Amino acid sequence: MKTVQISLNSIDKVKAFVNEISKFDCDFDLVSGRYVIDAKSIMGIFSLDLSKPIDLNIHTDGSSLDTVMEVVKSYIV
Repeated sequence: MKTVQISLNSIDKVKAFVNEISKFDCDFDLVSGRYVIDAKSIMGIFSLDLSKPIDLNIHTDGSSLDTVMEVVKSYIV
C-alpha cells in the first residue's frame, strides 16, 4: 500500500479523478480525519471536506503502482 496526499478542490477535478482511477482493478481509499471512503465513489468524495488535502491510500504494488502513480501525479499536493 502507498499513501499520497491529493487535492480535489473542484467538481471537475473530482469527476476526472474518479474516471481515471476507475480504470484500475485495485482498491483506493480516501482518508479525511476519521472518515475512510472508497475513492471510486463520487458521492463518497463529496461527503468529505474538499477544502484541504486528503490522503489517498493505493492498495497495489509492483508495476501497476507505477502506472497508478502516473495517473494520480497531477492531483498530488
